[in-house]
Amino acid sequence: MTPSTSSAITLNINGEKYLLPVDHRTTLLDALREHLDLTGSKKGCDQGQCGACTVLVDGRRALSCLQLAVAAEGRVITTIEGVADGDQLHPVQQAFLDLDGFQCGYCTPGQICSAIAVIEEHAAGWPSAVTDDLRPDAGVPALGAEEIRERMSGNLCRCGAYVSIVQAVARAAEAAGSQDKEAVA
Repeated sequence: MTPSTSSAITLNINGEKYLLPVDHRTTLLDALREHLDLTGSKKGCDQGQCGACTVLVDGRRALSCLQLAVAAEGRVITTIEGVADGDQLHPVQQAFLDLDGFQCGYCTPGQICSAIAVIEEHAAGWPSAVTDDLRPDAGVPALGAEEIRERMSGNLCRCGAYVSIVQAVARAAEAAGSQDKEAVA
């Protein structure tokens, strides 16, 4: 008996469940784009080097071109299409818009998904390669330009909108910090 090379899987994407028959070799990116018509995530290098395909899986960044769709079953997947709350843009989306954090827009969905995770990782106290003080009692480092650049380094922009991207991430992080302080008060 020959083993099956396909399965019917259920993917939880942007709060909706999709039953999808896929070949076991289908990447999450191809499932999103080709099977579900969620074309916000882009196919750039198809090797995990450009970040254009970045989505959030269980709240963490994932390169959807490197993850198999069958491995995403049972996980919570957020694509750029699910980031906004109805007509209300996510603060990162709004900051990218306000500060021209994009030019051609091809890398923008991956940049925005990555930036959302960067802000959450930073707020949780996760260090980066440029974090000076790694002692647990040092607290959360400032999210300055150097930290943002390092944390966003897996996302390439061929147009070179990096200055505006860094500014947009900083503004969105500042807005998120303000919201966190209001929630505590």
